[in-house]
Amino acid sequence: MLVLSRKTDESIMIGGNIEIVVLGVEGETVKLGIRAPKDIEVFRKELYMNIQASNREAASSLLAINDVVQLLKQNRSDK
Repeated sequence: MLVLSRKTDESIMIGGNIEIVVLGVEGETVKLGIRAPKDIEVFRKELYMNIQASNREAASSLLAINDVVQLLKQNRSDK
């Protein structure tokens, strides 16, 4: 992990097209601004983790549905 110190209005660059700007510090809260191309999704980590969990749940449901479909097809061909 790279650890950097930045002051208000200072920034860091990620690659050549993502800029993280320190907008301010209030107590223990740091306000950041993120400039990134529109095709790059930016999420808070807790929201990203929820999205990933939902995607895994949907994928496992789809796999279960596919298993049922395969069993029905197999049952039909056995007759």
